[in-house]
Formats: sequence, C-alpha cells, structure tokens
Amino acid sequence: MVEEKGADVGDLSSKRIVGFACNQGFALFLFYMGPNVGLGLFERADLFFMLAAMTLGFGVLWRANASVRDRLFARPLLFVYAAAMAGASLAGPSVPFEQQAWWLPVQGALLGIPNALLLAAWGRSFGQVPTATSVPEVVAGSFVGAVLCLVFSLAQGSDFLLLLRLLPFISAGYISAVGRPDAGKLASSSGLEERGTVLSAKVIVGTFCFGVAAGFMDAFATVPGEQVAPDIALTLVLFGAFLAGALSLLLSDGFGWGEALDKSYRVAVFVMALGFLLVPLMQDAVLPMAPGTVVFAGYLGLQTVLIALFLVVAQIARIDTSEAFSHGFTALFGGEAIGVLVANGFNTAGGETSYLAVVVSGGLLLLSFIFLFSERDFAQLSEISEEVDAFEAACARIVEAYGLSARESEILVYALRGRTSERIASELFISKSTVDTHLRRIYGKCDVHSRQELLDLGEAMRRN
Repeated sequence: MVEEKGADVGDLSSKRIVGFACNQGFALFLFYMGPNVGLGLFERADLFFMLAAMTLGFGVLWRANASVRDRLFARPLLFVYAAAMAGASLAGPSVPFEQQAWWLPVQGALLGIPNALLLAAWGRSFGQVPTATSVPEVVAGSFVGAVLCLVFSLAQGSDFLLLLRLLPFISAGYISAVGRPDAGKLASSSGLEERGTVLSAKVIVGTFCFGVAAGFMDAFATVPGEQVAPDIALTLVLFGAFLAGALSLLLSDGFGWGEALDKSYRVAVFVMALGFLLVPLMQDAVLPMAPGTVVFAGYLGLQTVLIALFLVVAQIARIDTSEAFSHGFTALFGGEAIGVLVANGFNTAGGETSYLAVVVSGGLLLLSFIFLFSERDFAQLSEISEEVDAFEAACARIVEAYGLSARESEILVYALRGRTSERIASELFISKSTVDTHLRRIYGKCDVHSRQELLDLGEAMRRN
C-alpha cells in the first residue's frame, strides 16, 4: 500500500478554489440567505422546486452519453447557465406574491437545472487532477465561499446582495478543463473496480438518506415569511470553523487525505446529530438560537465531504467525474426534495417544529451514518484511491522521462494495466496492428524489450 501524505499547498490551484468558492457562495445564498417562500401551507416551496429541478438536471446528465455531456459543457453554454441563474435570482424579489404559484416552478427550473450543469462541469474540472489535490481544493473553495457569504450577511446591503447574485459568472469563467477526459485516464483495472463498486453503491444510498434528513429540517425549521436561516451568520461561522479544521487535517503531514476525510465526515455527522438533539431546546427558547442553526452547519459540512467522496468514487470507478457528480447529487438533492415534501405533512400551524419530524430526521441521519461508511470502508476507499494516484503518477513519470507522444501515453496506461493488444484496440477503436506499432515505439523509447519489462518499469516508477 502506498503511504498517504497530506496535500502540498503548492499543488493547489487558486483559480479553481476561487471559482468554486463563487459557485458555493451562490448556492449558500440561494438555500439559506433568503426568505421562506411557501404556497399556502406548503413551506419552502421555493426550495422544493429548485431541488426538483436540480435533481432533474443531474438525472439527465446521469442518463446522457459522453458526447451529449461534452456539448452541455461547451464553454459558451456555461455562461448561458450563469446568466439564467443570475437573472432568475435578480427577478425573484420583484414578482408579486399573488403570482408566486406560477413563478416558483419557473424560478426553480431557471436556478436548478443550470446550477446542476455548472456543478457537474466543476466536477469534470476537478477530475483533471489527483484527488490528493482536488479534495483540499473543494474544502478550501467551500471555506472561501462561506467567508464570502458571512461578510455579505453581516453587511446586509442591497449592493452586496447584487454581487452575490452575480457570482455564477465568476464561477463559469474560472472553470477549466471541461473537455472529456482521455480514454487512458478512464481505463479501468478490474480488481480495483470490483472493490470500489460496493463502496460506490454505499455512498449513493447513504447520500440519499442524508438528503432526506436535511429536507426534513429545511421544511420544519423555518417560520412562514421569515428568513430561512435567521442565525445565518452563526451557521456560517460553525460551517467555516469545520472547514478550517478539515483543511488543516488535509494539509497536515501527519494525516493522509483518506484519514483526514474520515475524521471530517464523522465530525460533520456529529454536528448534524447534535443539532437534532438541540432542536427542542431551541424551540423552547432555552438556547438563544433558531431551530436548525447547528443542523444546517453540520449538513453543509457533510455536503462538502460528500463532494470529495464523489471525486474519489469517480477515480476508483474510472468514470468521468461529471458522471459521478450526477449520480451523487441526484441522490442528495432528490432525497432532500423528498424530505421537504414529506416534512410538510408534519408541520403544525404557525411553523412550530413537530418533534415527530425531529425523531424521523434523526433516525434517517443515524441510518445513513450506519449505512454509508464504517471506518473500514473509509480505509478501503482511501487505499484504492491511493493505488490509483500512484499508478497515474508512475505513468506521468514514464511519459515525461522518455518523451512519449499523446497516443503512446494513452496506450501505455492500458499496457500497464495488463490489457492485451486486442483489448486495447477494441477500447480505443483502432486496429491491433496500430496498437502493436505504438507498443514497439514505447519499448524502444523506454529501452525495454517485452511487456513484462515495461510492467517492471512501471512498478519501479511507482516506488519512486
């Protein structure tokens, strides 16, 4: 097993961090910094329609083939998505209350579907770098986004709110490498793939349960007509503190990212569970906080950890990261939309929290915690990901040291994974003779004389 190490700060991209911070900042603004807009007795109707649209957007990406995703991620379209999100956000406050019945579904679609596509594009961008780099970047970007929203929430000025609504444009402009990953990067290794399949399924099921639990809190922890999160500043402070701790672990020499992510996951679940336990005290004014303040902070932390897990799942399953994001966020936001819908049946007149809803939400949280990951699961996941990272690093070293061409680099990946010439030809849609020609050139450049010597070279590069 390769020894895990913390990420090197010098490897992190400030461009990706700032861009993703704008994406996360806008999402925080939409979810938690506006008023609770309902339809009759249906609380958080605005959130429900947006979540439903996001689930639809991710679901479409889930079913789409690679060429369709490529077209959806074309750079001009990213700015179209940003314009739709910013425009719907700017238009929302001016729509009269009596027109909300038709406006909320339209607004949900204009915010949710582009949001899903933009977030999936971010997934593909993060998928271009090793998880040891992308995971800390996700946490750092979320931290900057939280700080940004905290500053704007304290300022409470219309100009600042306008700036928040324009963040999608910066997010779209900072997305890089949205082209399809090279086929070699997605070449699977059957042993790792089999080990990762069960873990990937557990992530999806657990994520869905977390989403339902969060949806319950979204619906019953708000008061009709008032701000969704009255203590949004405290929520953001708690969320930021969690992210700062998680980032410190990820960048520490004493922790590998796998162990750091494991600890962060457990802290986030603990904070969310603590919030559920405190809801009755908050409701009875024993504690000077609004119901859901701590739960929201824990859920936001957990969502950040889940994004990191989606990146890892893409790596071990050898799939396009945008596809992994589609799977994960369909489960998360679909579960949250269902939670909002079902929780409205528990709400009492006047917006008081139903303790039965708290029990149901807490039970779902416990179920997802048990189902999603044990300590052993995290150890397996990090081990698999580290093996993949080490393999990709070895390939990169060989390419750089021996000056392999782009096509030779692609075939090298398959060769080091033990693929036969016939299998490589079928996966790359080229002839076997073409593959053999490239392999002979690779042998010549690398000064080896057989497939076994090439495999030995790859193993030596992994140990370096």
